[in-house]
Amino acid sequence: MKFLHRPDLFCWSEFNSERNIDFHSIAWIRAEGNVLIDPLPLSAIDLAHLQSLGGASWIVITNSDHIRASQEIAAQTGAQIAAPQGERDTFPIAVDRWLADGDTVVPGLEAIALHGSKTPGELALLLQETTLIAGDLVRAHQAGSLMLLPDAKLVDRELALASVRKLAELDRIEAVLVGDGWHVFHQGHLQLQALCAK
Repeated sequence: MKFLHRPDLFCWSEFNSERNIDFHSIAWIRAEGNVLIDPLPLSAIDLAHLQSLGGASWIVITNSDHIRASQEIAAQTGAQIAAPQGERDTFPIAVDRWLADGDTVVPGLEAIALHGSKTPGELALLLQETTLIAGDLVRAHQAGSLMLLPDAKLVDRELALASVRKLAELDRIEAVLVGDGWHVFHQGHLQLQALCAK
């Protein structure tokens, strides 16, 4: 796993040749139990690294298209799984906790429900008010510029833009960590505002 912009955050990735971007997973390392977000399969080296950092207590899945290796990693680590309340009736795997807008996942990590994306109630996660972790709706196929999920995959573009405007109001955001594409490590708030203006 690779260090990110803070010493308690790690990332591991998988290149997607169809979209020509990396898919990412995030690990937040904390004394009270580590949190994984949208976990891709772990190599043996990355799994050993994660275990050396204390394994995982929670896995948060931002939407049903990002289940990825959640079940396997939960079995390896004993982690519980949390997922969007908006998909409760159709989610394809067992979930320990459903997250709605404003829920605290663990202290310092807040769930934000997004609307208009390809799945109901997709989650973004706000880490200690300064780092936004996005699933599918907000992404970056080119370094230095955020974008929306393509229109063809949106259920409702206006609702999606309203969700992004809600994120752009969070004026303490410095970094935006995306599930798909390039992370933004500086001026995340300004990047979200620019996305709203597109």
